Amino acid sequence: MFAPLPAANVAPDNHPVTRRAAYLWFLAKSCSTVAAKFLPIDCLRIVILVTVSIAVRIPALQGEWIWDDNHLVRDNPFAKSPALILETFRHYLFQDSLSVHYRPVQNISYIFDYFFWSTNTWGFHVTNVVLHTVSGLLLYFLLRPLFASLIFPRISADARVRLLQRVRWISHASFLVALIWVLHPIHSAVVDYISGRADSLAFLFACAGWLIFLRARESLHPVVRGSLYTLAAGSGLAALCSREVALVWIAIFVAHLLLVEKRTAIRLRVLTTLCCSVVVLTYFGLRRLPEPRATAPPSENWSAPVRATMMARALGDYGRLIVLPRYLHVERTVFDPLQYGSNAAWRSEVGVEYLSILGVIVLAGLIVGSAKRGRTQALRMFGASWFLAGYLPISNLVSLNATVAEHWLYLPSVGFLIFIAGCSLEIPQLHRRFTVPLALVMAAALGTCSYLRSEDWTTAETFYQRTLSAGGTSARIGVNLAQISSGRRDYAEAERILRNVLKVAPNYPLAQNNLADALSRQGKEKEAEDLFSGVAASATTAVPNSGITWIGALNLAAMRHKAGDDTSAIATLERARHDYPDVWEITAFESEILRGTEGPDAAMGLMQTFATANWWHHGAALAVGRLYAQKGDVDLAVEALRRASLLDVHDTESLRLIVLMRLRQNRFDEALQVQRRSVARQPDEPRQYMLLSDVLEKLGRSSESRAALARAAQLRLILRNQLTAN
Repeated sequence: MFAPLPAANVAPDNHPVTRRAAYLWFLAKSCSTVAAKFLPIDCLRIVILVTVSIAVRIPALQGEWIWDDNHLVRDNPFAKSPALILETFRHYLFQDSLSVHYRPVQNISYIFDYFFWSTNTWGFHVTNVVLHTVSGLLLYFLLRPLFASLIFPRISADARVRLLQRVRWISHASFLVALIWVLHPIHSAVVDYISGRADSLAFLFACAGWLIFLRARESLHPVVRGSLYTLAAGSGLAALCSREVALVWIAIFVAHLLLVEKRTAIRLRVLTTLCCSVVVLTYFGLRRLPEPRATAPPSENWSAPVRATMMARALGDYGRLIVLPRYLHVERTVFDPLQYGSNAAWRSEVGVEYLSILGVIVLAGLIVGSAKRGRTQALRMFGASWFLAGYLPISNLVSLNATVAEHWLYLPSVGFLIFIAGCSLEIPQLHRRFTVPLALVMAAALGTCSYLRSEDWTTAETFYQRTLSAGGTSARIGVNLAQISSGRRDYAEAERILRNVLKVAPNYPLAQNNLADALSRQGKEKEAEDLFSGVAASATTAVPNSGITWIGALNLAAMRHKAGDDTSAIATLERARHDYPDVWEITAFESEILRGTEGPDAAMGLMQTFATANWWHHGAALAVGRLYAQKGDVDLAVEALRRASLLDVHDTESLRLIVLMRLRQNRFDEALQVQRRSVARQPDEPRQYMLLSDVLEKLGRSSESRAALARAAQLRLILRNQLTAN
């Protein structure tokens, strides 16, 4: 019994605060008693993981298209139809850059999102949260057998399954690691950012494959066991096709199987290792399906001492972010040569040098913690190895498109948390009772940080402004902010931002192009044309990942077309098309100029060539259909437009054109059938019912025609009320 409080501090029994506290205590006690009685402990943990994982990501669910979302998701031609699932394996993730990221599963996930949600970002964000939540659940169920195998290596796998029911602290530790991992704010760029889901996809499939393998090993039925092993291999391949980091997953899995699971039959270990090799070779075989790209050599020419310094800094930054996740933002860096251009710049950035020391401390802590003997030494060694295996590919040992990035910690952070758990389990029994409350307090703090960080992703402007305030000062941030100002027609502000960007990065093509656009819209045509010409001239020699450099040639051609100099505009576009033959925007604009100046026959050859080489491109198929329609070739136009409608499951423009042509041919029944498909694709669009009413009227079905008109009027009223409310 607790000793009573001093009388002076005791509130009367009927005091409102006392009654409220007593009620809350009674309610909490009752809920916990009922939950413990009727729900298994695993169900409670699942409910907690799911609830908190969703709760801390709620702000981002209403987020807009941000950063690369417009290019990778909204305008991605491979995300428009399930008919393109197999085609995604023949292309890299980025269509208009020199990047060789091969992630077909990421594109396939966008296909399903687009099928169900069209361009509603809410649905895409929900998918991201679900992927992360399921990954956290799978991590919890994977950590339990892993912890048991590391702490009780001499016990067989079957015995460890039964042991988990008696040794509860293993499940407790696994749950706390999974809980902290799910809530950690460093994963914001994976969960809150639609384009960042590659890490969670790879994590989910890799973790699921490992769990399926463990389940297959326990199965006694040969057919079931073989099916599960096949499914596990397929899951591993899906992880690799989600993101390259799955190679680290496979390395960790094989190392655990060979070095820890020594009681497993040698035959099974050898066959599993060979199977993993086949999966990896299959993945590299799939990577050969896309056409090879000529990638320029990396821009960094670091010496060995500089690269070692960058590795130490990255390790220090990663360790700091996991332990104390402050000032989170994208476009991080631990090296910028411009910082050392003057003594003043060096002094202002000298604080980054402490990251090298911190990196050495982190490495020393991992080594010392792993070397210390104890019953959880194997667990600590495994966690440290996991973290370092995930860290090495992102350590600047090889050149990447950044020196550090928060989302790269999605996998390595698990190893770091396992290491911390192993250290915590070595605390003397007398003090160990404080570890669980401390872990819960830490989880609550991290969850709060995640909620606040999730708010950064609500709008593009909020995201860029908060990135700048948190320390992200890259040229891309400035360009994107300037584009927002241009969208508001505040071209003077956009010019000011872009001139500041070019002071820091004078050869940045996107900044030059956007500045030229802002100048052009302010009537400063001569300076704008000079900038566009410079961007177009340097497009073929631009550094990879520097942006969509062909846009300069496109805008220069637009300026000359606007001035009436179509000959010069076409010449500019032809040169750009020679360097970038697969860029749709260049071909589309050149074709449009030719159609307007020389007629559809002149444009057809160019457009047909592009559509044949890129049969999967909805815009090209639609353009071919329009050109055939303009020429009067109705059958060929309908064929091209039907193909376009299959390449975008939410496209209605191709169906509308078919309906109009069939009406002119008096083929009303076919027009009605096509228009009903169009209505099904846009059931909340009034104009679809207007056209449906016209078709029904042609068929003499007046009552149905009036019903369609009434539905159109009802939808207009709903839309008007929504606009008024907003």
